[in-house]
Amino acid sequence: MARHRENHLVSRIGWLRAAVLGANDGIVSTSSLMIGVSASGSPRATILLTGIAGMVAGAMSMAAGEYVSVSSQADTESADLAKERRELEAAPDAELEELTQIYVKRGLDPETARRAACQMMAHDALDAHARDELHITEMTTARPVVAALTSAATFTAGALVPLLIALLSPLRWLVAGEAVGSLVVLGSLGAIGAVAGGAGIARPVGRVIFWGALAMAVTAGIGRLIGAAV
Repeated sequence: MARHRENHLVSRIGWLRAAVLGANDGIVSTSSLMIGVSASGSPRATILLTGIAGMVAGAMSMAAGEYVSVSSQADTESADLAKERRELEAAPDAELEELTQIYVKRGLDPETARRAACQMMAHDALDAHARDELHITEMTTARPVVAALTSAATFTAGALVPLLIALLSPLRWLVAGEAVGSLVVLGSLGAIGAVAGGAGIARPVGRVIFWGALAMAVTAGIGRLIGAAV
């Protein structure tokens, strides 16, 4: 018989979350910065310089933030696994009973649950408790470096969109061009992320467009006020 293989969407959670967050933040934060500076009446060179500075600073900030955040998760997972390893060495019978009760709660009768727990612990006790008690698996485990690199790369890619729009748009239409172009790309990314994650499209697209438009509107208003005051 041909070997049955399945690819589950949950395996994409780690990189998909970082990728969506990075790209969305790159577009929203960079376009908002550039819209705010443009609304103040600044020249194109200043607007582009602001966008480039925002892209570099944002990419580094995203990478550092993701690395620190996911490293904290990885540290917690390591501490829990170390604790579980000590408990398995100190009280294996208690850990066997604990695993048995987990399987009973999942629907097995007590006798079958105990046989299953015995077999799982004989095969790899720590792996069995990590998966069934702590819910730590290879599919969902924390990967700080992957999250950091993914966030930095996708932030940079997202930030290039408003930079290109600012470079190509006539100065008098720059604010409108930035807003429309960035929102179109944001909506497209929301749709791509939804499809990659196996979710419906309408809600994710509406969510990213709403918050992106709000951020751009607020920064445009502040830039206009500051420009008028100066």
